[in-house]
Amino acid sequence: MENQEIIKLIENLKGRKNYEQKKATKLGFPSLYAYFEDKILKEKQSAEIEENKLNENVNKDKVKKKEKKSCGCC
Repeated sequence: MENQEIIKLIENLKGRKNYEQKKATKLGFPSLYAYFEDKILKEKQSAEIEENKLNENVNKDKVKKKEKKSCGCC
């Protein structure tokens, strides 16, 4: 099953296609398609990790704000 997004990326490379092919073979990918497939997968994973980190930081900030109250009147 071929991803249309990857095919469009490869078609739009134009002058950079040779560069990307050399880079893909240097990194051990059997084809340019496999290289871009892996690249997109890694970008999605890193975006998810960043989102999770932001959510954790927001949650920690909320907990810290609740813990700062030292008296019962506030």
